[in-house]
Order: sequence, then structure tokens, then C-alpha cells
Amino acid sequence: MSEFKDKVVIVTGGSRGIGKAIAVKFANAGAKVVVTYKNSIESAEFDAAGIKHSQCDASVTSDVQAFVDSVIKDHGRIDILINNAGLTKDGLLMRMSEADWDAVLNTNAKGVFNFTKAVCRQMISQKQGRIINISSVVGITGNAGQANYAASKAAVIGFTKSIAKELASRNINVNCIAPGYVDTDMTSKLNDTIKQGILQSVPLKRIGSGDDIANAVMFLSSDASAYITGQTLCVDGGMVM
Repeated sequence: MSEFKDKVVIVTGGSRGIGKAIAVKFANAGAKVVVTYKNSIESAEFDAAGIKHSQCDASVTSDVQAFVDSVIKDHGRIDILINNAGLTKDGLLMRMSEADWDAVLNTNAKGVFNFTKAVCRQMISQKQGRIINISSVVGITGNAGQANYAASKAAVIGFTKSIAKELASRNINVNCIAPGYVDTDMTSKLNDTIKQGILQSVPLKRIGSGDDIANAVMFLSSDASAYITGQTLCVDGGMVM
């Protein structure tokens, strides 16, 4: 029997890409999975896998609290939170609008704050929980044209370390995963020249998949990682060494 059977798992931004891969992996392991999405979702595969889905803007505190309250009402507990919701609005700093800066920081950083704060009271009362935040290698290295995205993902890493220290005594592990170049809707917008340039910087010489990230999430959610907290795991094919 899977150790995840009947565990209650929230995956934010789970409609596609990395979030979808994580949600499906948990569902296949027998977990009760609820995903959030901001704009739209193709629900057929989720319905077939028994994955619940709900519209929720991670940057809106009241929406997040209402969503978390509904999950607790339906299931009585929350075992695992995967903070995955994110967006990009790339551009050089000289041309970056305040609106684009705010949108990225509000979803990628404030969204993690909103969901973590909303679930931690329930996890504290349970004396158990796992929180995994999806950052990016860009939050470690920086990247020209992505000042807002890099700042938001660096914030997630610092937030992870701080909350891990706050919640460790309550048997709640908080860790971070920093994906490298992964084949998603976000990266599909890059032109072939940029893609080839990125691929040359990957020692394993391949693009990552959603499953590569989902596998790391499953490990950090499992009993095998019980003595790991406050860490950032780069799943990047060796990009950041």
C-alpha cells in the first residue's frame, strides 16, 4: 500500500505543466488531490484521476483562505501543500512596467505566503505536515530579462528556510525545489536559439520533464525525507553546481 493513500494534498497552479505532473503522480499513489487554477483548466484527465479542482487566485488572500477552509471542511485535514502557482512577465528592467513586476511578485511570492499561512494552523493542530515550494534555478543564478521572476523565486527560497525554522518543532517539514529548464507551456514560448543555448548549459544534455520534478516532490513528501527540512533541491540536470 502506498504511504500516500488517502493523504490530502493541495497543488497550487496544478492545471498544466509541473503542477499537473505532480497532481497526477499523487493521485496515482492514492492521495486525495485538490488542485487550484487561476484562469482555465482542461478537466477531463483530472476527473478521470479523481483529482478535484477549484479556481483560486493565489495572490488574493481571501480567496486562498476560503479555498483552504473548504478543503478542511471536506477532508478534515491537509497533509501536503505544494506551492507551485507561478507566472512570468519577462522583459529588461528598463522596459519592465510596475504592473508586470507586481503581477509576478504577487503570484510567485505572495501566493506562497498566502497558502502557507492558510494551511499551517491546520498542520500545527495535526502535529504533522509537509510543505514544498517550487522555486527555480533562476532564483539562485539570476537571469537577464527576468528580474521580477528571479526576485520572486529567490524570495521563495528565503521564505522556505525561515518557515522551516518556525515549524520544525511542530513536525512540519518545509523544503524547496528549484527546477532547471523543464518542458512546460512557459518554456515553449522561447525561440529555438534560446532553447539551444540553454540546452548547452545542461550537463545531462536534455530538457527536464514534469515527471522529473514530480519525482523529487514525492521524495520530499515521503517518510524517506523525514530528516530533511529547510533545503533547496536543484532538479536541473546539473545546470547549477
